[in-house]
Amino acid sequence: MGFEIPIGWLTLLMFGSLLVLLLAGLPLAFVTGGLACVFLFVLGDSHSLNMVPSRIFPLMTDYQLSAIPLFILMATMLERAGLIQEMFDVIYKLLGGIRGGLASATVFASTILAAMVGIIGAAVVTMGIIALPEMLRRKYEHKIAMGAIMAGGTLGILIPPSILAIIYAVVAEQSVGELFIGSVIPGFMLSGMYIAYISVRCFLNPTLGPAIPVEERLRATEKLKLLGTMLAPIILIVVVLGVIFTGVATPVEAAGIGTFGSFVVAALHRRLSWETVHEACVTTLKASAMVLWIMFGATVFVGLYNFHGGQQFVAGALESTGLGRWGILIVMQIILVVLGMFLDWVGILLLCVPIFVPIIKSLGFDPLWFGVLYLVNMQMSFLSPPFGYALFYLRSVAPPEIPMMDIYKASLPFLGIQVFALALCMAYPPIITWLPGLVYGSG
Repeated sequence: MGFEIPIGWLTLLMFGSLLVLLLAGLPLAFVTGGLACVFLFVLGDSHSLNMVPSRIFPLMTDYQLSAIPLFILMATMLERAGLIQEMFDVIYKLLGGIRGGLASATVFASTILAAMVGIIGAAVVTMGIIALPEMLRRKYEHKIAMGAIMAGGTLGILIPPSILAIIYAVVAEQSVGELFIGSVIPGFMLSGMYIAYISVRCFLNPTLGPAIPVEERLRATEKLKLLGTMLAPIILIVVVLGVIFTGVATPVEAAGIGTFGSFVVAALHRRLSWETVHEACVTTLKASAMVLWIMFGATVFVGLYNFHGGQQFVAGALESTGLGRWGILIVMQIILVVLGMFLDWVGILLLCVPIFVPIIKSLGFDPLWFGVLYLVNMQMSFLSPPFGYALFYLRSVAPPEIPMMDIYKASLPFLGIQVFALALCMAYPPIITWLPGLVYGSG
């Protein structure tokens, strides 16, 4: 027989141990899974360990999760074939003639890249390598250049096909397609806000983002030729998202279409080789294994906590605050923001969503609306000092003379825009729910 531990103490022990081990630098996947096995044995007996396969097996057989490696393979094929760098070059040349044009082009290119990739690290690092040197060479102010790269790079967490949206839908038992469609307007709204902020600041102070010299600008005919080179990747994006939004194919089937299309696009650009395919497959294997191991460990950890009354404990604690349903929702958002400063995005999802979603439903909120709010919140986590992932992705490729403090400062205005967008989505739910209602005829 195991020990009986009051749920309050169990909460402190489980999440305290998790925090200590993560701060020690141990991998999240093995920390959550290892702690779950330890507490399973302490709280029960050897038979309690049967919870491990019973929690993991449904994930292993979940059809929707097969979209993750397919979308990652699509993204890595396009990246390895050099098409992403080509896209950046095209957009820079098209928009470089206006004030702040290169920074705005970075956000615009990131928006397209988000629809191709759905992986944050790849977007920030790629743009840091390609865009930052070009903007610094053109005498752009460091902070606005770095802020544009980090903010634009995080759009992949929100704009479909987002890997996080797929995992969220599986964990929260929601439709991946509805979540994709619900996140379209918030994603493009944020992209527009970033570009508007950059444009206004550079209009008021041209030294922040000077336009490229007149003699380097392209004629209209040259711009049209450049757009022609990007026709195949753009058609691929339109097809993949179009078959999802029209209901012609499920997200998994769309991922398969996109993966095949990425091979075709690479071949059309004469970039398809065995070396490219091999590198893309190895990258996909590593990324998919990382995500799935975190899912396996965290689902057992949270399953054990909920089995011993964790969900009821958290719900009771939130209700006892007397803040009302909107107050509880705001507290949840604050908890997610704080966790986002320290933890991995997949870990936050698997630790919080199984606890939060039933509470949201009991309060009468739309779970689809909350799901997109969660995605916007997690986008903020990538820019949140001190440990936001986008900050360190950029640090890895930024010139050494740029101090880390400047990268922190560069993120703050864009973080403020994200907070405003989150508040706007909370205050006016149709920003999220209108498009899914239009497509599915409900809501």
